[in-house]
Amino acid sequence: MIVKDQLQRSVQLQGVPKRIVSLVPSQTELLVDLGLETSIVGVTKFCVHPSHLRNKKTVVGGTKSVKLERIQALNPDIILCNKEENTKDMIRQLEKIAPVHVSDIYTMIDALELIALYAAIFSVEYEAKSLLDNILNEDDKFKNWLRKEGRTKKVAYFIWKNPFMVAGSNTFINSMLYEAGFENVFAEYERYPEIELQDKVLKNADCIFLSSEPFPFKTEDIEFIKEKFPTKEVKIVDGELFSWYGSRLRHSFDYFKTLHHLK
Repeated sequence: MIVKDQLQRSVQLQGVPKRIVSLVPSQTELLVDLGLETSIVGVTKFCVHPSHLRNKKTVVGGTKSVKLERIQALNPDIILCNKEENTKDMIRQLEKIAPVHVSDIYTMIDALELIALYAAIFSVEYEAKSLLDNILNEDDKFKNWLRKEGRTKKVAYFIWKNPFMVAGSNTFINSMLYEAGFENVFAEYERYPEIELQDKVLKNADCIFLSSEPFPFKTEDIEFIKEKFPTKEVKIVDGELFSWYGSRLRHSFDYFKTLHHLK
């Protein structure tokens, strides 16, 4: 059968894939929650959810660099990649081994679409519908709560240190900040710009969010930035709940409520 990925590439499959290599942590977790754990044969070292998976499956490398011969030996029916997390050269090499399906996620709609695509590819329509209903229900409940609360805050979302980098527009994080009821002060910047703490845009933020990933900000980072901005709220936030798409989305909305309860 022929399916389309999110880059609108045609992917030729020999029936429902039974041996899956997943090179994206969010997508690995999604597969497990769709009941496909036994079909997964290869994962990355960053596929940390569920925690036992890397002990049971073959670890083939990271998201940017993999052991091609290790993947080849797994004889996969499909390899799952992501436009942002995996490189073009890697995908070209992987296509010599097996069909490669590439996700492209910038918004909640994109994330929900991927779940629907996996439902069709892996014949897990019931599990996918249950998950989609769960996510949409949590989203609706949160939006109703947000309307009643009437809360709006301007935030800056830091993803990296040395140099400092923030999430700008055309990113899934920016989309999730909007979903969470926040205004991203760096939304006019593209992707993940490097900034200085003296950046005039940063002065517009009510809150400064320091993500737990990809850079693991620590308490001392809060203290350092607080010295620069003593009147602003500075908090380490769960990066997975802002940047992992897939089944983790169902947990994001309750978490977003807690961030609105900051001073």
